[in-house]
Amino acid sequence: MTYRVALIGAGTMGGVHARHWNAMPGAEIVGVLDPRADAARAAGPAFADWDTLISQSKPDIVDICTPTPFHREYVEKAAAAGKAIFVEKPLSRSIEDCDAMLAAVEAAGVPAMSGHVLRYFPEFAAAKRAVDAGKVGKPITIRTARMAGFPDLGGRPNWYADPAQSGGLVLDMILHDFDWLRWTFGPVTRVFAKGLYGQEEYFGDLDYALVTLRFASGAVGHVTGSWAHPGGFRTTLEIAGDAGLIEHDSDRSAPLSAMLKTKGGAGGVAVPESPMAPTEDPYYQELAAFVHALQNNLPPPVTLQDAREATRIALAALESIETGKSVTLS
Repeated sequence: MTYRVALIGAGTMGGVHARHWNAMPGAEIVGVLDPRADAARAAGPAFADWDTLISQSKPDIVDICTPTPFHREYVEKAAAAGKAIFVEKPLSRSIEDCDAMLAAVEAAGVPAMSGHVLRYFPEFAAAKRAVDAGKVGKPITIRTARMAGFPDLGGRPNWYADPAQSGGLVLDMILHDFDWLRWTFGPVTRVFAKGLYGQEEYFGDLDYALVTLRFASGAVGHVTGSWAHPGGFRTTLEIAGDAGLIEHDSDRSAPLSAMLKTKGGAGGVAVPESPMAPTEDPYYQELAAFVHALQNNLPPPVTLQDAREATRIALAALESIETGKSVTLS
């Protein structure tokens, strides 16, 4: 079966998705909706409005790559049209919108997946496998960092610079870490954060946040995010447990290393691992995983409920930054 794909939004992420859909056996872009006609045409057959797109292109999948404020509108429209849905992260700027999307998808009975692509990055996937296998023993402390320059839209109106739309880097960028941490270490019970969110003298040119998470397991996570990093994109990861340490630094040539205790408990040895062996691009992998789920009538590997929970952690972090108090998650 060839899955017919309608792409909503042909910006940066829409362009990434278009490239991968066009390379994927069993998938075909049959329509693109974007107010910039030239961008839409570059991604596939362009349509001027939703109704015409749906009626004429007859998609099986609606892939939503719009800015965050438009996610709810198109998820609800796609659900009402009975289409399978892939929607980029963050799911929404509010829990109310998240819940509305979940309700629409459930009522329509359509499969839906959110684009929490960090799960498909080989370093992070390998780290989760190591944790699941007990390589570090009981996890105690986890640190992640995600750093880049402020998003540049090439002269287009920059919605990232409006915290009411984007939620800043806490909601838009380190949301990746929140999802991966929850997926790997379980529920988060308390959030405390400091950052530049809400400080108008800074926000709009840069953003920074440090978020501390308490997990139900008792482990503690520290997440650093920066839109003020001059050296290009960089990520780091450190997982410390009672049996060893796992580290990742994207600036290193070896993406992941493990220093694990010997059975006798006498020190450890660095065991480099390169999970970058021939493997597909993570953005290709997540779309392919969604198609695989559809083909085999399986639940999507990243549900909208997962996306809601990651959003809830991010919104708690923003609340903590604004109030100076920790936020308890029930």
